Amino acid sequence: MAKKQTAGRDNLGDFAPKFAELNDDVLFGEVWSREDKLSARDRSLITVASLFTQGVPQLEAHMKIAKQNGVTKDEMVELITHLAFYAGWSKAWSAFTLAKEIYGD
Repeated sequence: MAKKQTAGRDNLGDFAPKFAELNDDVLFGEVWSREDKLSARDRSLITVASLFTQGVPQLEAHMKIAKQNGVTKDEMVELITHLAFYAGWSKAWSAFTLAKEIYGD
């Protein structure tokens, strides 16, 4: 079962309360919790792949979540290597820097 997410409320609750609610309650509370449809591990792989291709800062947080959800270092390395050919070599270098920090050298 997915843990209760509060990042939306913690970071944007006062500024954008509806967005924070949708983030915490709908995206993470409802969608991520449907593990009978897709495991948290698989959702993490998909999410990291999507964020990698976009080159957005949320990649770091979701890479950490992926590790918590059971994505191994070898799987993360393979994901980044594979996507380097489709999303860009420089994005792969950036992602590998994050992966090394999160998974260790």
